[in-house]
Amino acid sequence: QVQLVESGGGLVQAGGSLRLSCAASGRTFSTLGMAWFRQPPGKEREFVAAISRSAGNTNYADSVKGRFTISRDNAKNTGYLQMNSLKPEDTAVYYCAAQPAYFGGSRYSYNYWGRGTQVTVSS
Repeated sequence: QVQLVESGGGLVQAGGSLRLSCAASGRTFSTLGMAWFRQPPGKEREFVAAISRSAGNTNYADSVKGRFTISRDNAKNTGYLQMNSLKPEDTAVYYCAAQPAYFGGSRYSYNYWGRGTQVTVSS
């Protein structure tokens, strides 16, 4: 029902910034909570940030609080993850996810996923 496509990943030096985008197709984007997850090499996928459908509520993993900002523009059917003060441990494949009436941190509760975008942070 919903397709998500991430973009904006790349290679940056520690301390740098990147903005990831999640472009959604379908008429229901504005009804969806959305989130960002990441999967470092050799590790399990982990929660990064989530935002409610109207952007009134957000949640962040402790590891990214104060550095990352999740946002969305429903008119553009696009979600964003602004990443500042990047660290080598932020290196991972970053995934966008969406689910009706949900914006929590459980990866098992999201039915719609993008294919991911690689973020690599050098020391």
